[in-house]
Amino acid sequence: MPLQTVEPQRLYRQIADQLRELIGKGEFAVGARLPAERDLAKQLGVSRPSVREALIALEVEGWVEVRTGSGVYVLDRSHRVSKPVAPSEWGPLELIRARRVIEGETAAIAATVGKRKDVDAMSRAIETMRGLADREIMPLEGDRAFHVAIVNASGNTVLVETVQSFWDSRNGPIFTRLGGYFETVASWRSAIAEHEAIRDAVAAHDAEAARAAMHAHMDNSHQRFSASWRRAKAA
Repeated sequence: MPLQTVEPQRLYRQIADQLRELIGKGEFAVGARLPAERDLAKQLGVSRPSVREALIALEVEGWVEVRTGSGVYVLDRSHRVSKPVAPSEWGPLELIRARRVIEGETAAIAATVGKRKDVDAMSRAIETMRGLADREIMPLEGDRAFHVAIVNASGNTVLVETVQSFWDSRNGPIFTRLGGYFETVASWRSAIAEHEAIRDAVAAHDAEAARAAMHAHMDNSHQRFSASWRRAKAA
């Protein structure tokens, strides 16, 4: 038998594989509620965010259903056809942590070398976000434009393409499904205020403040997506 290509497994996929196998073996029957995230994390020796990413992946694939205010339940798959999540998809909470590292520095660079035109691009992006939020539309277009405007100030193509790929990864099924539970117009209004703080620090050429404001934005984003299911909006 020829050797098969070995691909590194993302942590959330390893967790999902274990849970999928247990469900397939009947350890968790159809209709059963899975253990709480904190209990699964303790048993598996991993973080709760990684467990959350795994549960969302299983929901996307049709193995479980998240019922806000109640828990995560095993579904009957006898008549279900699902498409597996792509092995290359990043976990959304892990992605936010990576963005914190990179974009904290791109914000500091923008504050150091950015021009008036870069700040103006950030302001236009914020206005786009605000206009969409006022119409109760998730302001994703403006959000992307804002983060791209920051990294564009660096003049570094590698950084620009990296930040663009980070942001565009939120269009994947796991991030989209997780956002469906926790992203609301109210949460986006909070994010807009965080964007304004970043823009103001860049405009003031205060690199430390810009870095701190970006870190705060990413920390708040991570916290919003890590909130209790009981605080999630109704499906």
